[in-house]
Amino acid sequence: MRHVVTMTSTGSIGLVAIFLVDFANLFYISQLGINELAAAIGYAGTILFFSTAIGIGLSIAASANVSRLLGAGKTESARSMAGSALLSTVVIALVIAAIIYPYLPAIVALLGARGTTAQYSVDFLRIVIPSMPLLCLGMSLSALLRAVGDAKQAMTLTLLAGITTALLDPIFIFVFDLGLTGAAIVSIISRCIMVSLGLYLVIYKHGLLAWPQKRNVSSDIQALMRIALPAVLTNVATPVGNAWVTSEIASFGNEAVAGWAIVGRVTPVAFAALFALSGAIGPILGQNLGARLFKRLNMVLSDAIKFIMAYSLVAWTGLFLLQDVLANAFNAHGQAYDLLSFFCSFAAAGFIFNAALFVSNAAFNNLGYPLYSTAFNWARATLGTIPFTIIGARLYGAEGVLAGQAIGGIIFGLLALFVCRKTISWIEAKDSSGDLPPPPKQGYWRMALSAFTSGKGASAG
Repeated sequence: MRHVVTMTSTGSIGLVAIFLVDFANLFYISQLGINELAAAIGYAGTILFFSTAIGIGLSIAASANVSRLLGAGKTESARSMAGSALLSTVVIALVIAAIIYPYLPAIVALLGARGTTAQYSVDFLRIVIPSMPLLCLGMSLSALLRAVGDAKQAMTLTLLAGITTALLDPIFIFVFDLGLTGAAIVSIISRCIMVSLGLYLVIYKHGLLAWPQKRNVSSDIQALMRIALPAVLTNVATPVGNAWVTSEIASFGNEAVAGWAIVGRVTPVAFAALFALSGAIGPILGQNLGARLFKRLNMVLSDAIKFIMAYSLVAWTGLFLLQDVLANAFNAHGQAYDLLSFFCSFAAAGFIFNAALFVSNAAFNNLGYPLYSTAFNWARATLGTIPFTIIGARLYGAEGVLAGQAIGGIIFGLLALFVCRKTISWIEAKDSSGDLPPPPKQGYWRMALSAFTSGKGASAG
């Protein structure tokens, strides 16, 4: 538990710094008192969430592979793997940014943005999207620091980026009178600082980076892609689900979208430790799997669940008590205030189950079952989002959309946790030769569904 808490607390401080970049952007822009600008940040944030999700997926592959090699004592192989991971991260991010860029107006329109709001969103994205490789590279560098156990420096890496944004945002937005363009420029500056410091720490402090040798590149890339592709697909599911929610909320007007934008910035700051938890337990699971210390795997999951319960209750209470303070800080009025208030009072509780899904997915990725995290996240983003938000919107308006999203999260959070428990049990039951047993013939989804419908899923969770 001490290891879980240490890795999570340092990771959460670093993540708060990353999330504060978006938080600060929206806070300062909201001070201009223009609803269209705040709504534009909401639409742009949904698309940027997509690039962040890709970066998270690539960083998961880097962390899982490098930590496993370090746990097995294969230091040189770990250095080569780190080099291959960073190289592939930059290439993939460049390709995706190049594909997205020409279609930004169409994507923004698809989310429901219109007129001036849509133009503001596109202008902001045209500046920030080209720096997507920097964001993904910075995330992978932070993941490599966590893989080697240096949680403090991983925290410092992202913390410096957040401090840079907090200091420069008001200068570029107000002093230079650049508004939304100033916020975009500051985002790029913070990403450059994050990458520069990350490279220094990984190369000079830990000596963890080696240029991949030709004979290892093919095997390294294959090992990375086995985790990266499912992990990217897994993480992309979340912004896809959020895009659907944004389009549903957009039907209730700019005030509702502005409220959704505030929720989108408050959530990761308030629940940063839960986001960090999934990244923190990944290297712990990976190193113990590499060292074949199977009994510790279930221990890590149990401690993680205890942490989720305690932290979520504290964060939810804090949001409930501070909802009016947040509303005043972001100039939230009318429907924007109503949506923020509903989230702080009720919908925020659903993060207990979202966190269970995060942790289960981290376990699947690091224990060699990445396709299960992909399946669960996409099921959560589609079956657990679309029908529930449609019904919620028809019955209770914009607040009903948030309620529907939370209900879907409860169902799939419990299912994922149940299957994760079963997966670890199979790994613990390794055969005498030390090989990990194959999945049972029954299949995960069938077992999860039967357990859930029989009432056993909740007790397993």
